[in-house]
Amino acid sequence: MIQSAQVAVVGAGPYGLSIAAHLRARGIEFRIFGSPMHSWRRRMPAGMFLKSDGFASNLHDPDGRFTLKRFCAENGLPYEALDFPVPLDTFTNYGLAFQQRFVPEVEDKEVIALDRSPDHGFLLQLDDGETVAARRVVVAVGIAYFSHITAGLAHLPPDTFSHSSDHHDLSRFKGHDVSVIGGGASALDLVAALHDAGAEVRLIARRSALRFNIPGYRAWWKQWYPRSGLGGGWRNQFYEHAPNLFRHLPQEFRAFIVRAALGPAGGFSVKDRMERVPVLLGHTLRYAEFRDGRVQLQLLCGDGEESSLPTDHVIAATGYRADLRRLSFVSKELRLKLRLVDFTPLLSAEFQSSVPGLYFVGLAAANTFGPAMRFVLGARYTARRLNRHFEKLDSRR
Repeated sequence: MIQSAQVAVVGAGPYGLSIAAHLRARGIEFRIFGSPMHSWRRRMPAGMFLKSDGFASNLHDPDGRFTLKRFCAENGLPYEALDFPVPLDTFTNYGLAFQQRFVPEVEDKEVIALDRSPDHGFLLQLDDGETVAARRVVVAVGIAYFSHITAGLAHLPPDTFSHSSDHHDLSRFKGHDVSVIGGGASALDLVAALHDAGAEVRLIARRSALRFNIPGYRAWWKQWYPRSGLGGGWRNQFYEHAPNLFRHLPQEFRAFIVRAALGPAGGFSVKDRMERVPVLLGHTLRYAEFRDGRVQLQLLCGDGEESSLPTDHVIAATGYRADLRRLSFVSKELRLKLRLVDFTPLLSAEFQSSVPGLYFVGLAAANTFGPAMRFVLGARYTARRLNRHFEKLDSRR
């Protein structure tokens, strides 16, 4: 027997939970599928800190009251709105508390197939064999499907390379030689955590220098400096507060901004820890091969010379790129009906794709709505916008 719902939310991370909290408050029938805060609990290295400040790390309930600040106060945890690192465990536990309080009906099930249905709108197949019909589907899968692997590593034996999102417990690397490729927050956090776990670790980065988001809002001369959850300056103010205006920028310009804005940079809390780790700056990976039981990395240095580096394991901390081809649960027929640019969906002002009733949020929406969609911060705008839209649709029935 097919069960039905007005709205199905696929994913139970910050975006999915915030959207579902609003749906519940408005009395809109929905079902939400996914393991709550899965990527944060299982795909981030233990002991890391968030890149965002405390005030910019909130999920969003309809009243906007259950903030990270309130959670920390209720649980006796340290908190500062600015210039104080948010531990991963604190944020993860906050997200789980948010889920239990506002979205207790989360179903810890995986959607393994999604397709259109002429009678029901959409059909979702769950990993327990159940089939669910939904008039509208919100895809809120977060980063789990979008890890980006450097092409020069993909051919290596699976046990010799991985992506940074594959690791939470790093204890397996104790005593092993590990090379991390990347220069952003995930790379720096991972290197520091690997060093703490007892690995012989090094960082390899194309950049000539590492960047860190250094605290500074409290400096007297920045008291009048525009501030947002994405950082200082008018541009970041625009990205945070005007996603729908961003949507009206020329398409190629939007894509350029999303690629270039808020580039690779580590959180200020990891800067001192990086001083204990070997760093190879200005080095580009040419190719890698498995030989004599180890991975041999061929690197191109900034001066044009090449060098070879043997290592036991390579971790690509090369970030995430939205690509709907990676959503294996979406049927081929449905993907072919989507209008895409750079393999991401073209979306309406209400996050609706070219397939009526199918919505994409989070990283998959960044090329339409801007850099804010790459961060937890964007869940506030998304949840509000989607739920106003759904309420209007229901009022017309």
